[in-house]
Amino acid sequence: MSEFFRFEDKTRDFPYYKHNPRLSKTAWIVLLVLVPVSLLAYSLISLKSEFIGSLAFCLMMLIPLLYFSNWDYSLMFRKPTRKEIGLAVLLFIGYMIYAIAIGEFLDLIGQGTVATPESMGTSLETIISLVFSMMGEELMKFIPLMFFMRLIYKFTENRKASVVISTIIILIYFGLLHFEPGVNTIIFVLLTQGLGSIFELYGYIKTKNVFVPYISHLLTDALIFATMLIWM
Repeated sequence: MSEFFRFEDKTRDFPYYKHNPRLSKTAWIVLLVLVPVSLLAYSLISLKSEFIGSLAFCLMMLIPLLYFSNWDYSLMFRKPTRKEIGLAVLLFIGYMIYAIAIGEFLDLIGQGTVATPESMGTSLETIISLVFSMMGEELMKFIPLMFFMRLIYKFTENRKASVVISTIIILIYFGLLHFEPGVNTIIFVLLTQGLGSIFELYGYIKTKNVFVPYISHLLTDALIFATMLIWM
């Protein structure tokens, strides 16, 4: 099992951070603006159709990203290998163990959820929508991660520092995105969705393949969905 966690594809590198390829300032501005805009579109469109909302959420970021990358999808994606799929599954299991443990700890100190959030739907449309919404969430992390890597590397020329600092920023950012006053607490989202995202980011950092964190994330939400169905 440990071989999966030692696995790293050293034949690939992170794109964009050292102009590999170069993205213009305009491209970065458009991509960063589209992150919150696509999330807002998802929230509004999903009121009418969850599937269309999820599809728009994903494509509003994916198509411009591919366009500015000259349609070279290999910068982000490739067919996952057996080792990569195994890594994604292990990271999914690791996150579930972490989420349960941290949830119990936060409940113990009175920092868990303080209200029951509105649950996701339980229709076939919801199942199909997960395929697109989970990719949208991964792109929400990928685009800012690459931007901060580029920004930090520009001033430090230190690849390791740019990866570490950018990862910390994304963990905090992704956690705060899930904060809902009256539903959960800041410490809850920072530790559960924020620090918990290290499992998915680790998958990307080790493989440079967005499909790895995507598979891990999809398994997590699919399990939550299945659990809801069982308890209904």
